[in-house]
Amino acid sequence: MTLSHTPSSPAGADRTFQVDLRGLVDLLSHHLYSSPRVYLRELLQNAVDALTARRGVEPGAAPDAFGIRLYADGSVVRVEDDGVGLTEDDVHRFLATIGRSSKRAEQIAAQRAEFIGQFGIGLLSCFLVADEIHVLSRSARTPGAPAVEWRGRGDGSYTVRTLPASARPRPGTTVTLTPRADAGEWTRPVQVQALARHFGSLLRHPVTFDDGSGGPGTAVNPEPAPWARTYPTPGARSRALAAYGDEIFGFTPLDTIDLDLPAVGLKGIACILPETVPAGRRHGHRVHVKGMLLSEQAEELLPEWAFFVRCVIDAESLRPTASRESLYEDDTLAAVRDALAGRLRDWIARTAASNPDLLGRFLQAHHLAVKSLAVHDDEILRMLLPWLPFETTDGHATLDEFARTHRTVLVTSSVEEFRQVAAIAAAAGLGVVNGGYTYDRELVHRLPEIRSEVTVDDLDPATLTAHLDPVERETELAAAPYLALARDALAVFDCDVALRTFQPASAPALLLDSREARHERTRSQLAREQQGGVWGDILGHLRQEAPRAQLILNQLNPLVRTAVTIDEPELARTSAEALYGQAAMLSRRPLRPAESSLINRSFLDLLAHALRKDN
Repeated sequence: MTLSHTPSSPAGADRTFQVDLRGLVDLLSHHLYSSPRVYLRELLQNAVDALTARRGVEPGAAPDAFGIRLYADGSVVRVEDDGVGLTEDDVHRFLATIGRSSKRAEQIAAQRAEFIGQFGIGLLSCFLVADEIHVLSRSARTPGAPAVEWRGRGDGSYTVRTLPASARPRPGTTVTLTPRADAGEWTRPVQVQALARHFGSLLRHPVTFDDGSGGPGTAVNPEPAPWARTYPTPGARSRALAAYGDEIFGFTPLDTIDLDLPAVGLKGIACILPETVPAGRRHGHRVHVKGMLLSEQAEELLPEWAFFVRCVIDAESLRPTASRESLYEDDTLAAVRDALAGRLRDWIARTAASNPDLLGRFLQAHHLAVKSLAVHDDEILRMLLPWLPFETTDGHATLDEFARTHRTVLVTSSVEEFRQVAAIAAAAGLGVVNGGYTYDRELVHRLPEIRSEVTVDDLDPATLTAHLDPVERETELAAAPYLALARDALAVFDCDVALRTFQPASAPALLLDSREARHERTRSQLAREQQGGVWGDILGHLRQEAPRAQLILNQLNPLVRTAVTIDEPELARTSAEALYGQAAMLSRRPLRPAESSLINRSFLDLLAHALRKDN
């Protein structure tokens, strides 16, 4: 296994690389493979590929004529197969040359797609747990072929011997490992059996395990995949698939979806998660290729919006990467991803049409995923938009429920804007939807596509102000001096002050100030500060008439009725600043430094005034 060049080679002659096998094994263990446990997967995979090649040589053999047998007693690990085997020439070409795979042989090139392995480096993974690999093989292609023994060692050396056919009476291959002392975690009998079940539970060839205790071997894969079994009733099938999902993923699925893509030989199930998944969190999927477990965390199998399911699939045509622990991104995988997404859409459509109770439970848990899908899928939009829950001034409600009582639907652009106006808008009879969450504003604006009798508009501060009742003229004239002082005190925040009456009476003030308005005022301020400079010219071109914030004082509130009668200028200004600060905090938006300073200062000034009055 160690390649070297001859020191006396003439100048300019071709030379070969030297390969440090120990360094290569270290590279494999730390960068290619996720864990030493993959050695057993690689041995199983080689055995499966050998059986596949044997069937190409003997296509008429019985389905269970060839199998794989595992043995582990604590001192050795052995994997034996009834596969196609190797000749002495095969051993020299394929076991002693790093990176070359026997599955590239010309006689089986036409069957390339039938094999799991693609890279010819799997046997090296055995050096993760052992210092020596012993291979005994006999070819099925050549009648009367002798047995061949190959021993490879971790220092890069190997030996090959030809043995009598009696050394291995039947064609096939046996790989024996003598584990290192530090590899016991992966080579104990109970662990070898567990790894065999983990990687090979869906293999199509019979696999048995023997722990050396003298008893009969235990079947590693006694039954076919659950979706391939026959059940007496559809209900029994559904329960069996749900039980399998629980066994694999640790949760009872809300429902299971059959996945079947004959074009790529894919079968499996998708399990609907029963609980809400945090936005953007993607679960990995369990992917088998030709029965062999490839990955438990294959995120690339489904689009990002499908984070409400976890899948178990077995496919024929998906390509593994070099480590055989993830999928190779190619046109086939892209087509499979699109097709599986279509199966999920079909399930949603079918559930919406036939099982409203299940649909309700699904939307309660996964409305964000469906909203993400509805933004880009008109069919899902038309089907499910009326049933999706939103935060509204009537509480959490579906748009269908909300549209029955509000023919004009107003939608905010941010969560903070909704929180500012929700109580007042509800009291005024306005129907407002919180559009600040991901996808919500865009979806609410598409409601007229489904309900033509409904109109949707963005909430404008002027719209809300128009629904607040004006005070009597005499009251407004009496409050005019206070309002003038308040406007002067809050001019630094570009805030106007008005007096209205609105419910609830417990709310002393309402601050109407959108995020866009604040950004525009900040830009205008920068333009003023940069007068005459390059940035001033740029910002000046961008500047628009900056909308002012509005502090609406509630005449129904006892505190406000008292405040507007204050005739002491400094106290009037302080009270206006306190009302502004309280309204800003209730809006739950981030406070600017100047606003935080104002709140602290107005509180201390009011406290000092109260103490002076008491004295």
